[in-house]
Amino acid sequence: MIERTATIASTVGLHARPAAIFAEAAGDLPLEVTIARAGEPAEDALDAASILALMGLGAAHGDVVVLRAAGDGAEAALETLARILETNHDA
Repeated sequence: MIERTATIASTVGLHARPAAIFAEAAGDLPLEVTIARAGEPAEDALDAASILALMGLGAAHGDVVVLRAAGDGAEAALETLARILETNHDA
C-alpha cells in the first residue's frame, strides 16, 4: 500500500468544483484510491472517486489528507492526485 499526503489548496476546500475535478481523475484510474484526513485510521478512509464521499469528508483549505492505493502505478497515480489537491481550483 502506497501513501501520499497532500494539503488542500482550494480556498473553498474539497467542495463542489475541486471535488468534482479530483473525483473524476480518481475514477479514471485503474486503481482503487482512498482518501482520509491525516490522523484518521486507514479503515475509515473513503472512496476517492466518489464526489459524495469527498464532500462528506469536509476537508477545508489547508487541511492535510492521506491518499492510499495499491498496485502497479500506485505511486504515480497518487502523485497526480496530490497535485490536483495542491492546486487552487478557485483562483
